[in-house]
Amino acid sequence: MSTLVSRSPSRLLQASDVLLLLVAMVWGTSYGVAKEALVFYPVLGFLAVRFCLTFLILLPQLRGAGRQAWAPGIPLGGVMLAIFLCETYGVLHTSASNAAFLISLCVVITPFVEWLMFDRRPDSRLLPAVALSLFGTWLLSGGVDLQFNLGDGLMLMAALLRAVLVCLTGRLTAHTQVPALALTAVQTGVIGIGCLLLGVIVLPGGLPALPTAPAFWIGTLYLVLFATLFAFFVQNYALRRSSPTRVSLLMGSEPLFGALFAVLWLSEQLSVQAWIGGLLIVAATLWTSLLRR
Repeated sequence: MSTLVSRSPSRLLQASDVLLLLVAMVWGTSYGVAKEALVFYPVLGFLAVRFCLTFLILLPQLRGAGRQAWAPGIPLGGVMLAIFLCETYGVLHTSASNAAFLISLCVVITPFVEWLMFDRRPDSRLLPAVALSLFGTWLLSGGVDLQFNLGDGLMLMAALLRAVLVCLTGRLTAHTQVPALALTAVQTGVIGIGCLLLGVIVLPGGLPALPTAPAFWIGTLYLVLFATLFAFFVQNYALRRSSPTRVSLLMGSEPLFGALFAVLWLSEQLSVQAWIGGLLIVAATLWTSLLRR
């Protein structure tokens, strides 16, 4: 897959960079929104509602040229289903700081997965940004106390699967003209139907009746429209225009936006160390945006 695109040297951020930062911002807020929604409904049921709704909204995209999305979309959706299950259940069994740090390891793992899958060495200029982003996340999370329990293992697996996903997306769509929205439709369908089946099979008595609380549906619609539909579309779009390592680095600013959301919306306090970590993540992101591949 060629990652060379025409860029103006006078621009700090290209369009796909800005969109990826917006995704990181949305995903940073999504944890708090999802946590509130989970008060009303179990994890598998909530994920099934979120992704089945997105699939229904995007279903018309699978007509015509959109039919090409089934072949790459099904395996990619399977990987994404595994990611969401690992992340959701991982958070239940480890601390928030451990979870934030471990999921950020995706930024470190991606260059090596890219090297393995594409036999292409990562741009050495990106490696300092990878280290800076990881150190910033460590400071932002307040340090970690890894006992390597089940939750830590699941979060580490989620980080590995995220790295595999961005590389696999590039490989499976490299020589096709699959519309990004159609690919998003298939991916969300696989996740939604997968969670629905798991909920029916795993939960005692199956899935409960849908909640009626307005807070649940407001939060769910926000996640459907922004954290799912918009975010998946942007990721699929950006991976056609940049390398997996670059995409992972830009989206690695997610913990920073999550912390800012906690401060501004949830009235939490950040230490000086956390603010320094956030600034390092910003520096790593700017470093990445200055590099042209």
